[in-house]
Amino acid sequence: MQRYDVAVIGAGPGGYVAAIRCAQLGLSTVCIDNMRDQNGVPSLGGVCLNVGCIPSKALLDSSEQYYRAKNHFAVHGIKIENLELDLDTMLSRKDNIVKTLTGGIATLFIKNKVAWLHGQGRLISNKQLEVVLEGEVTAVVAASNIIIATGSLPATQDDISIDGDRIVDSTGALAFNEVPRKLAVIGGGVIGLELGSVWSRLGAKVVVLNRGKQFLSRIEPSIAKEAYRLLQKQGLDIRLGASVKEIKTTKKQVAVIYKDAEGEQKIQVDRLLLATGRQPNTAGLNGEAVGLNVDDRGFIEVDDHCHTNLPGVYAVGDVVRGPMLAHKASEEGVSVAEQIAGQSGHVNYQTIPWVIYTSPEIAWVGKSSQQLKEEGIEFKEGVFPFKANGRAHAMNETDGMVKILSDAKYDRILGVHILGPHASEMIAEVVVAMEFNASAEDIARTVHAHPTLSEAMHEAALAIDKRTIHI
Repeated sequence: MQRYDVAVIGAGPGGYVAAIRCAQLGLSTVCIDNMRDQNGVPSLGGVCLNVGCIPSKALLDSSEQYYRAKNHFAVHGIKIENLELDLDTMLSRKDNIVKTLTGGIATLFIKNKVAWLHGQGRLISNKQLEVVLEGEVTAVVAASNIIIATGSLPATQDDISIDGDRIVDSTGALAFNEVPRKLAVIGGGVIGLELGSVWSRLGAKVVVLNRGKQFLSRIEPSIAKEAYRLLQKQGLDIRLGASVKEIKTTKKQVAVIYKDAEGEQKIQVDRLLLATGRQPNTAGLNGEAVGLNVDDRGFIEVDDHCHTNLPGVYAVGDVVRGPMLAHKASEEGVSVAEQIAGQSGHVNYQTIPWVIYTSPEIAWVGKSSQQLKEEGIEFKEGVFPFKANGRAHAMNETDGMVKILSDAKYDRILGVHILGPHASEMIAEVVVAMEFNASAEDIARTVHAHPTLSEAMHEAALAIDKRTIHI
């Protein structure tokens, strides 16, 4: 039996970060993970690095480069004749990025003296677990503390069978061997919009079927409305209030029957992407046998500090409450590692940023105006469009806006919402500001370099008191 201070189950952003931080704090640590790459080779990094965040962003970037070369380079005086898509090279680039980053985690494990065991971590008790590979127990591990970080899987529907060819989940949509002529996406959330954007830019006619009648219902309404308009303009056919009733598959096509406000509809597509969200990956942990509390949706129950009901057992990331975001998982992993080492781990769930990597990008942190109204909180708002920003014009990316919401009495920033170029990078400024309980006036009195996109943030803060300069 192998003995460690900490055993981490899962090597995604929550697990590998927790393992490295534990080792940095002087704790003997082992990380157990069963992920394999497309060639069947054990691979660290979890869903995020192997078939999620990283490969999808690689394809988003490549497809956007292609789309811009085809549709926007001419305005810069760059003319390209006989532009050609080499999909094989694009996919190979994506795979090489994944290989580089997953290999980098293996190097970090060696550097920090984190042991790595390949297989499924299965709980025997709150102090012991076994490693199972292809049905065989390959190791038994004793640990004073256990961190569960097994992440999530694509959500499934009983009436839709994923065949990996005509009907795929998000993993399959990262590896089409050709651009489909017509692609249907069930789900108008983050995954559906991002992967739908990839294939739309590369030439597919993409139809997004969104069950809800409101587009991106959880984000700032004015941002969602403008994003809907811009994505439709780019070619995404987003159909709201579309409830899928039946799927019929042939060797070459998929028939999707759905119902909307106009009655029953039918579309024929080459491929279908099921992107209706994700579900916690808790099967195989043997949690029920050892008394681990799991709710009816499969999430492990934890307190505010990620403690489960079992002494010495913690859970982080997508398997627990809160947003299913890689950076949230990583911060929880660090927090738990520091708690185990006797420090005060901390995660501020009120300042976790969200990003949708469409073009333009959508990023936000804090509350929306709709939430503030529902909670009876009086607020002020300041809005500034990128069409009035010099750097945005220089980049030929003037769509979108920055919107800041602040407390009506104390001016404390309550939420910031961005639709525009590099929104994913811009949001960091206000996350830091909110961590320090900054006011909109603090942003307004901070000097921002010119010309930069961040000046739009500055002007939105000025707009809170109706004193913008450039509109």
